[in-house]
Amino acid sequence: EVQLVESGGGLVQAGGSLRLSCAASGFTFDDYAIGWFRQAPGKEREGVSCISSSDGSTYYADSVKGRFTISSDNAKNTVYLQMNSLKPEDTAVYYCAADQLSSGSWCNLEYDYWGQGTQVTVSS
Repeated sequence: EVQLVESGGGLVQAGGSLRLSCAASGFTFDDYAIGWFRQAPGKEREGVSCISSSDGSTYYADSVKGRFTISSDNAKNTVYLQMNSLKPEDTAVYYCAADQLSSGSWCNLEYDYWGQGTQVTVSS
């Protein structure tokens, strides 16, 4: 059974940092792209950052470039999202998602597997 379990969300002041973790199980980690997506109240879910567990290729949304860093620990089947210089507009539920690299999908909402989400709230 595929499982993606997010952790690390919380409440932080603007300018602060958080690190999200996504622990994956039930599939061959190296064959998948893992991504972070977020959904703010009243807004559509959007891709934030994704990483290929195979070659380490990454993607960042323009809104987070230079502030967020995605990384992967293949030995632990875990993907991290280091979020620095957080802004109130980063407030959202953050979801971890995974999709087979062979599918050709890259950091979009077509990913096959999704976690339950973790709340990130940035106060001004």
